[in-house]
Amino acid sequence: MLEIIFLLVAFIGSCLASIYDLKTTEIPDEIPYVMMGIGIIGNLIQSYLAWSYWPILLSGIVGLSFLGVGFLMYFMGQWGGGDAKILSGIGFLLPQLPPQFQVSLFFPFPISYFFNVFFVGAVYMILYALGMSIINKRIWTVFLSDLRANSRVIFIMNSALIAALLFSGILFTRYYQSFPVIDMLSFGIMIALAFSGLFMLWKFVKTVEDVGFKKKIPISQLKVGDVPVDYKIWEGITEKELKKIKSSKKNYIWIKEGVRFAPAFPMALLFTLIVGDGILWMLGLIS
Repeated sequence: MLEIIFLLVAFIGSCLASIYDLKTTEIPDEIPYVMMGIGIIGNLIQSYLAWSYWPILLSGIVGLSFLGVGFLMYFMGQWGGGDAKILSGIGFLLPQLPPQFQVSLFFPFPISYFFNVFFVGAVYMILYALGMSIINKRIWTVFLSDLRANSRVIFIMNSALIAALLFSGILFTRYYQSFPVIDMLSFGIMIALAFSGLFMLWKFVKTVEDVGFKKKIPISQLKVGDVPVDYKIWEGITEKELKKIKSSKKNYIWIKEGVRFAPAFPMALLFTLIVGDGILWMLGLIS
C-alpha cells in the first residue's frame, strides 16, 4: 500500500512542478522538499515494518545519486536547480519498482527510469522546439537560411563519408568476407542520411535556442528570475542582483529562456511503468 502512495506522490508532485515550470519557469522548493520528506519518512516506516534497513538504505542511495546527477546537469547549465530536486524527490520515493507493476525491465527500476528521463526528455524537447518554431516563424527563416549556407559542406561531408565507408567495405570484402557492392553502397547512403538528419536536428535545435530562447529587453523590464545569457548555470537573478543591474548605465540586456523540462519527469515515470526501458523499446522497433 505504501508503494502506491509513494508512486502517487511522485507523479502528482512532478505534475505540480511541471505546471509551475510551464507557467512561471520556476519550481517552488516546497514541492521537491515535500517529495523528499515523504520518501525518507515513508521508507523509514517501510524499514520498521519489514524489520530491515534495506528500504531506507536504497531510498537514500537512489535519492542522493539522483540529486548528484541532477546538480551535475545544473552546474553544466543544462537544468535548473528545481529539475535536479524533482529527480531526487522521485528517487527517494521510488528506489524500486512497486510490486503491483509487472512491467519487464532489463535494468533495475531507478536506472531504467533515469535513462527514460533523457529518452522521453529528448522527444519532448524536440516537440517543444517544434512548437516554438510554430509560434516564432523567424526560427524557420533563420534555420532554412542556415541550411542553404551549409548545403555545400553537408554535400561534401556526406560524399566523403559514403566514399570512406564504401572503400572500407571493399577492403573488408577483399581480405575477410564477400559482400555485394550494392549492399555496401546502400549502407553508406543510410549512414550519410542518418548523419544529415542528426546534423539538421542539431542545427534546428541550435536555431531555436538562438532565436526563440534569447531576447533583448530593456533593463526596466528585467525581473527577478530572468536568466542573463552570460550566466553559465541556470539560475535566475535575485532581488539584490536586479537592483545592481538596474543601477548600472546599461539600457538593454540579453536574457535566455529554455525548455521547461519538468514535464519530462512525470512523462518518463508513466513511460517506464507502462512500456519499460525506452532504449530497448527503440531497438525492438528497429529490429
